[in-house]
Amino acid sequence: MHALLEAGHSQRSIQRQLGMTWRTVKQLADAAKPEDLFTGQWQNRPSVLDDYKPYLDNRWDEGCTNAWKLWEEILPLGYKGSYQRVRAYLHDKRTSPRPVAARPPSPRAVAGWILRHPDTLTESEQLQLKSVRTRCPELDALTGHVRSFATMLTERQGDRLPDWLDAVRQDDFPSLHTLAAGIHRLDAVIAGLTLPWNSGVVEGHVNRIKMLKRQMFGRAGFDLLRKRVLLA
Repeated sequence: MHALLEAGHSQRSIQRQLGMTWRTVKQLADAAKPEDLFTGQWQNRPSVLDDYKPYLDNRWDEGCTNAWKLWEEILPLGYKGSYQRVRAYLHDKRTSPRPVAARPPSPRAVAGWILRHPDTLTESEQLQLKSVRTRCPELDALTGHVRSFATMLTERQGDRLPDWLDAVRQDDFPSLHTLAAGIHRLDAVIAGLTLPWNSGVVEGHVNRIKMLKRQMFGRAGFDLLRKRVLLA
């Protein structure tokens, strides 16, 4: 496979020559050495240490490489596994020619950590989010904007909205720019973020009337609908 690639053949051409599927050709082409093809059900399985690997990676980068000390440090954080598992992970970091680090969390998980209230996150989730924010300045800034807006919304601090919009426009976040551009009636939005009243009750009544209307569709007229709405 690699000999054909070095000879200048495209992956599509190799696929036709060898009679392989496109997925197989790409898998072989992406493998730098045969060991990269060793995959199986036993690999990448979840481990009780996964949630604490970001903490171990951070401490390793700080210069702490003692497995016993690191095992003692993660015990108060909730780790229930053995010392041998920690030692094996750190041994791989020492001996592997390539850097060994924790598997990155999924985008869905990171989004959930950002959108949830910080007090509801577990110790492990807080550590992983801290690791993500340290490694990605863009996500760190985004987390700050999201949590600032959540504070305005829950604590009715609408007077902070203009400053929040200015801060959002200074960062390169197209999605947040779209949100900021959509806020035209600034006074109305500030009032919605400040005053205790809302249209929730009205929306509930509208939803109930729509439900009654759908129940009677094609079987009754306006007079019966009026009676059902008023008598309810």
